[in-house]
Amino acid sequence: MPTYKAPIRDMQFVMHEVFNSEQHYAKLGNEDATPDMVDAIMSEAAKFCEEVLAPLNKVGDQEGCTWVDGEVKTPTGFKEAYQQWVENGWPSLALPEEYGGQGLPDSMGSMVSAMVAEANWAWGMYPGLSHGAMNTLGMHGTDEQKETYLTKLVSGEWTGTMCLTEPHCGSDLGLLKSKAEPNSDGSYAISGTKIFISSGEHDMAENIVHIALARLPGAPEGTKGISLFIVPKFLPDGTRNEVQCGSIEHKMGIHGNSTCVMNFDKATGFLIGPENEGLRCMFTFMNFARLGTAEQGVASAELSFQGALEYARERLAMRSLTGPKAPEKAADPIIVHPDVRRMLMTQKSFAEGGRAMMTYATFLVDTVKLSKDEAEVKAANDMLSFLTPIAKAFLTEVGTEAANHGVQIYGGHGFIQEWGMEQIVRDNRISQLYEGTTGIQALDLLGRKILMSQGEALKGFTKIVHKFCKAEAENTELKGLVEKLATLNKEWGDVTMQVGMKAMQNREEVGGAAVDYLMYSGYISMGYFWLMMAKTAQEKLDAGTDEADFYKAKIATAKFYFDRILPRTESHRLMMMNGVESTMALDEDHFAF
Repeated sequence: MPTYKAPIRDMQFVMHEVFNSEQHYAKLGNEDATPDMVDAIMSEAAKFCEEVLAPLNKVGDQEGCTWVDGEVKTPTGFKEAYQQWVENGWPSLALPEEYGGQGLPDSMGSMVSAMVAEANWAWGMYPGLSHGAMNTLGMHGTDEQKETYLTKLVSGEWTGTMCLTEPHCGSDLGLLKSKAEPNSDGSYAISGTKIFISSGEHDMAENIVHIALARLPGAPEGTKGISLFIVPKFLPDGTRNEVQCGSIEHKMGIHGNSTCVMNFDKATGFLIGPENEGLRCMFTFMNFARLGTAEQGVASAELSFQGALEYARERLAMRSLTGPKAPEKAADPIIVHPDVRRMLMTQKSFAEGGRAMMTYATFLVDTVKLSKDEAEVKAANDMLSFLTPIAKAFLTEVGTEAANHGVQIYGGHGFIQEWGMEQIVRDNRISQLYEGTTGIQALDLLGRKILMSQGEALKGFTKIVHKFCKAEAENTELKGLVEKLATLNKEWGDVTMQVGMKAMQNREEVGGAAVDYLMYSGYISMGYFWLMMAKTAQEKLDAGTDEADFYKAKIATAKFYFDRILPRTESHRLMMMNGVESTMALDEDHFAF
């Protein structure tokens, strides 16, 4: 298994130097969140992740969870690690002080969650799911619900879930059948079966608060007739509620996390938010969950890169094409070979570029939640709405690519369980499915966010890129990169207009172009973040620094990204422009004979 080392220096670079965390936090009224304070939290979190969580990653994969008579036992060490997590106050880090939190910005909590994700994704899902429940309760719950449930979730004494889909639904929640019958005391009797419920049952916390979707009597059909409910495992008076884990799934990966079938048999539930507006309230949960899932893609790229780099430095095979690089050894380390370098650089560019994209997104979350300027909040919310489907789908797609490169670099050993590289592939594969598949995120981006806004959502981001490129047009060191990004940024708008025109003639063109459009958008977006990092690194070198190698590596990786990764946009553009006709031409009865 790769020995995990938290990438603290890279996190500091992105937070403090690229995005100026000190100015960002001070502007939002968090003057105490200085770089020194952030670094201290980062250091302590890194120690916990490296020493406690990372060693349990392989344990969780090999042991998995055990289900007996409705109860779930987590892998060895998981419960004890969670107790330590709670005792150290990590669950409350970025939550409101009025409910027992420490009141720090969301991005600082996300910084810690990123390291947890890299060290042990399956374990991190248990506290991770609680954040969505807390955000939903915080925005839509009553004062009484917040006092009863939110305080316990904030402390970490209880954990949370989201119980959304059902066996016949998949991502089409308009088909759900779970019912909510009113009780005389104002509560509701919830009945139905939910599937794929991460952390739905476990032995790590004393209570589990399920956030569940169900229909009230007489509710409209489809998504307009869905309401949202709190359904705790144990009711406030300590009574065991009628919600049970019917089984756990046997999965490709994330074995250490319990993925449950949850049966609600007239379980007592409490309405959150207005009747029949559960889907709207639930998106509070889903949007943050999607950003959390995006982090899984970055984590997979980082962990796989760390393991592959260590192996590539030590593994001997063949000689360099330009002559021996280690003549005293039987063969050269494989890191000298261009193809191995190609894979390592791809992993590195996705891990570090993804980290920058996620940091930018979490700073937007801070602004949405903490800014007092309504216009600023709206702008940040609009930008976050645009970037969320890109981050969720693009980063998880390239995270799987990076994980596969890790297996490839190990060769046959990468296919063997003891090395841990194949586990990263298996664990990350779910990230492209849950919280909305890549295809669904792509339809959301192109159909709902871009075309339905007549391109306004896109313009908000392309204007930022345009201004940045214009300001750096005479940057001698980075001129070539700036010109490439400026050209693609303009093309992005043109391509969008062409797809939109095609869609006016045939609406299937949206579905045919969507995934290519999202990946195209993802590569350009990451190009912007890489150019920002390169600019910052160049400024540090020009000013004089004792970390010259670190900054030179940033610029070298940026140039690799622009040379070897960013050109992928051309193939995605061509596929979009070729239209949907050949995709839909074959009659469904003729797929197989």
